Amino acid sequence: MVELKFVAPSWDEIYSKVIDLSIKIRNSGCKFDCIVGIARGGWIVARLLSDLLDIADIGSLRIEFYKDVGTHGRSPIVTQPVSIDVRGKSVLAVDDVSDTGSSLVKAVQHLIDMGARSVIVATIHVKPWTVFIPDFYIEVTDAWIIYPWESYETIKSLTSKWIRDGLSVSEIKSRLLSIGMRRDVVERILPIVLVDLKVGFDGD
Repeated sequence: MVELKFVAPSWDEIYSKVIDLSIKIRNSGCKFDCIVGIARGGWIVARLLSDLLDIADIGSLRIEFYKDVGTHGRSPIVTQPVSIDVRGKSVLAVDDVSDTGSSLVKAVQHLIDMGARSVIVATIHVKPWTVFIPDFYIEVTDAWIIYPWESYETIKSLTSKWIRDGLSVSEIKSRLLSIGMRRDVVERILPIVLVDLKVGFDGD
């Protein structure tokens, strides 16, 4: 089994990258009528770009794809259609990462089907194996990215896996720290996860 690599950017690091992303978009000369954040990873990035690009019209589109850390569903499905009227509009579609790229392909097609005049895509990260290269992005990485807005679900998923592998709570805590998660985040969220998983907590 291939050992997963992880990267856990902080809120400040993410914000800096989104500023860089907004500068790229501004320098391109592209103009947009609205922004659509692809749920759930694109919501926060879309909100930040709404501010940085001064675009007030913002909507959401949900596509379900991932099942668990390190695994993927077979195909993306639109579970919540775009929440704003995009007919005749130039749309900036936003997500956090283009991983396989299948969800972005689905999102672009959905927005076109809903009448968008044009769709441009922006993400923070791109995986080297993606089938969809966004029009704007900041960084290519082959690591599993632990975004700060998904700390609970990541800790819960990894903890469940590592418990099945026979690790103790202290070993799980050490692993979470070793992959770059902040100590204060791990120390506050791991006990909550253990309660939800009905696992005893042995502290340090």
